[in-house]
Amino acid sequence: MDPNQGNQAGGEQKEDYADKGLDAIEKKFGGGKVDPEKQRGMNEKITDGARGMFEKATGKHVPEKFSN
Repeated sequence: MDPNQGNQAGGEQKEDYADKGLDAIEKKFGGGKVDPEKQRGMNEKITDGARGMFEKATGKHVPEKFSN
C-alpha cells in the first residue's frame, strides 16, 4: 500500500493540499474551537467547490498534486 494514498476504507478520503491548507486556517483562526476532523465533510465540499470554480474559470484542470 502506498503511504501517500491515505486510508480509503470506511468512507475516509485522503487529504490533498487544499484540504490541508483549509485545516491549517481553521486551526489558526478558529481559536481552538474548530476541529478539522469533525468538519471533514464540509471541508471537502468547500475545497471541491473552489476546485470546480477554478476549473470553470480557467478551463484547466487542477494539478494532481493539489487535487484528490
